[in-house]
Amino acid sequence: QVELVESGGGSVQAGDGLRLSCAASGRTETIHAIGWFRQAPGKERAFVGAAEWSSDYILISTSVKGRFTISRDSTKNLVDLHMADLRVDDTAIYTCGVVTNRYMALGTASNYVYWGRGTQVVVSS
Repeated sequence: QVELVESGGGSVQAGDGLRLSCAASGRTETIHAIGWFRQAPGKERAFVGAAEWSSDYILISTSVKGRFTISRDSTKNLVDLHMADLRVDDTAIYTCGVVTNRYMALGTASNYVYWGRGTQVVVSS
């Protein structure tokens, strides 16, 4: 299996930026892609973005496109989420997950088979 650990969360002011990191270990050779999701209290988990492990393909949700970007380094087993111009409604628990099946859509949470514990982002006005 694959172990995922998120880091970089914290409390920031609206307009600030933040960089989250997802580190993978274990059977990383099984990874097709790593994606980021977020979930606010009482809300459904929402797709943020994903990066394919062995190519340059990156997918960003239209809801955050222009403010958030993703970078990946498969050699270092890292996928970073770069967030800029944060807003209060970006407040959520951010988690990363693994897709192992190359035929699965990256924006669908049920296609992810491993998850990290999450890192909290709180944005205040």
